[in-house]
Amino acid sequence: MQAEIIQVTGMTCGGCTSNVTQALKTVNGVNDVTVSLSDGKATVQYDEKLTSPEQLKSAVIGAGYGVDTSNTAQQSQGKGCCG
Repeated sequence: MQAEIIQVTGMTCGGCTSNVTQALKTVNGVNDVTVSLSDGKATVQYDEKLTSPEQLKSAVIGAGYGVDTSNTAQQSQGKGCCG
């Protein structure tokens, strides 16, 4: 089991965290997902034999949110669920 922390941009409400959680849970190999609106992070426990960090990030982007690949905060990317 591996853990990946994804910096998610574009989340503005609890509905957004639910959308990101559901998108990540649909990825084959994902065991557990915790999404924090206040931190803008998704922590994912996954089986590295079944999926990869790139696939996890693609799921977030596919749900309409952005992924911040730098270590600095940026303005929201992606539409999210509210805007």
